[in-house]
Order: sequence, then C-alpha cells, then structure tokens
Amino acid sequence: MRRGSILTLLGIGVIAGGAAAAVALLLPWLPTPASREAGRIDFVFWFVIVICIVIFAVVAAAMLYSIVRFRAAPDDDSDGPPIHGHTGLEIAWTLVPTLLVTAIGIVSAIVLAQNDAQGKNVLDVDVTAQQFAWTFTYPDAKVTTATLYLPKGRSVLLTLHSKDVIHSFWVPEFAQKQDTVPGLATTLHITPDRVGSFPVICTELCGLGHALMRSQAVVMQPAAFDAWLKKQGQAVSSSNSSVSGAALFQDNACGSCHTLSAAGATGKVGPSLDDLAAEAKRAGKPLQAFARESIADPNAYVEPGFPQNVMPQTFGSSLSSNQLDALATYLVDSAKKG
Repeated sequence: MRRGSILTLLGIGVIAGGAAAAVALLLPWLPTPASREAGRIDFVFWFVIVICIVIFAVVAAAMLYSIVRFRAAPDDDSDGPPIHGHTGLEIAWTLVPTLLVTAIGIVSAIVLAQNDAQGKNVLDVDVTAQQFAWTFTYPDAKVTTATLYLPKGRSVLLTLHSKDVIHSFWVPEFAQKQDTVPGLATTLHITPDRVGSFPVICTELCGLGHALMRSQAVVMQPAAFDAWLKKQGQAVSSSNSSVSGAALFQDNACGSCHTLSAAGATGKVGPSLDDLAAEAKRAGKPLQAFARESIADPNAYVEPGFPQNVMPQTFGSSLSSNQLDALATYLVDSAKKG
C-alpha cells in the first residue's frame, strides 16, 4: 500500500476515533461513583469502551477508504478480479478479537472477585423490602431506620430480605444491584468512598406503588456515623419500656404510601390517614379498633377507590400486639390533630 493511502487511512481512523471518543467522554453516561466497587465497575466499562472505539476507528477507516478508493465507475458493469484471500489477515482478525475478548473476561473476573471480597471490620446491615418501602436494621446496635446510613471507607455487608414479592436494591452511585427474594437472603458488599446522600431505588416492578419505593443512602464520615449510631442505640434503650408509634410509622415506611400531615407524609398509593375518622365511620367501626384492624388485616375494609391486596398483610405478624396498639394510637391521635 502506498504511503499516501496509509496516511489517508490513518487520518480517517483518527477522525472516526476522535468522534467516538468525544461522544463517550463528553456525555454524562454514568453517575459519579460513590463506592470502591463502583470505581472498579467504571474501570471495566471504560476498558471495554476504549477497545470498542479503536475497533470502530479501524473499521470505519477501512470502509470509508474502500468506498472512495475502490468504487466502480458508473458505467462499469464488469466483475471484480478473483481474490483468493490473505492468510495473514485472516489469522489477525481471528487472533486479535480472541485476545481482546479474553482480556475483557479476565479484567471482569478480577473486578467481580474484588467486589465480592469482604473487607476488615465489616458493618452488617439487614435490608428489608416490602411493598413499598425499605427498612434498614443494624443488628449490633439493634437500631432500625427508614434511611440507610453508612460510614465512608468501611466495608459494608448488606443482607437483603423481602416480606412479600421480589424487589431489587439499587443505588446508582454504588453501581451494584441485588434482588430481594421472598424466603431467601441475598447479600451485597459496598465500601462507600464519597460523603453525600444518594437515592435508594427499587428496580423490580413490585406493584402499584413501585415508583414510590425509594429511600436515601447517607454516607457519613466514620466519626459522625459512630456518633449517630450510638445516639440511635441510646434512644432505643431508653424507649424499651414504651413503644413509640411515631417511630413505628417511620421505621415501617408507612409514609411512602399514605398521607399523614402530622408526620409530614405525602404518599398517594393508599388512603389518606388524615381522613381516618371518616373512613372508620364509613366502615361502621370504632376509630381505634378500625385503625388497628387496618394495619393487621388491611383487606378487612378497603376504602372505595382503592384496590385490595396493595398494602402488605404482614404487619399483623411482624409487629407485636403492643406495637400494633402504639401505631394505631399514634394514627388516631395524629388524625384528630389534623
């Protein structure tokens, strides 16, 4: 091949590769990583993208050069010259893709192994999914919250459970996703490395309120996290003798589906709890008994305009009798204030 042709091919390749690189680099395809695992996954992503850009540049250069250099004249209807092939070229286009795919597989396997590896001083967090809320429990401190709090730089093991249907835990900035399956315990390792607040999203269609099944993952400095966890543990210890209905409302994420002005909740999936008295009257039941029954057996009476089997039917067994009474009292008192 003449020197001028080689330079033309190189020029076309540089232009095509530059255009592809600009599309890859200038558009925000991925969120900014907030965990070590996300950084590794992003590395694999860009490793593959670089390979793809190089292949695209080579193929685009060869195609465009061939279209211009070897096109037939408008009145040329003759057949092209017979070509047997090029053994060296055929070996090259078989060997090079094999090496590239093998490299991608090796890099991916290394990253998967690193992301699955458990670090030292692991923080255990139990994640519970239910229609349509997340709750997070820290077993060592016996603390439960509707927001996931994590310390920066510490390995975290999330053990995920579902009370009803399949859900899927996903924080975009952590770049990992794990299903929660009824009857199974699945796990996910995360090592947060950026302080901030990030959305927790359910990515498995789980029912009418699926789009509202969101929470927050708050990454804190280690000292701030330790202080928060200690404070929460002390609050739990001091309230062991009395159950807080407000805490139960928050911990069970009732506000993700219901409106309750006293709690600042604006959920629209289920009936408004501000109208609890009117609903009890329509059901023909005393207010306190109606509130308790609606928690433990939500299908006993369903407010007109709302479908059955949307609210979880697990609270009757997951909450103790004292907790049911406390939550029902809280709802009744809050509705009266509203």
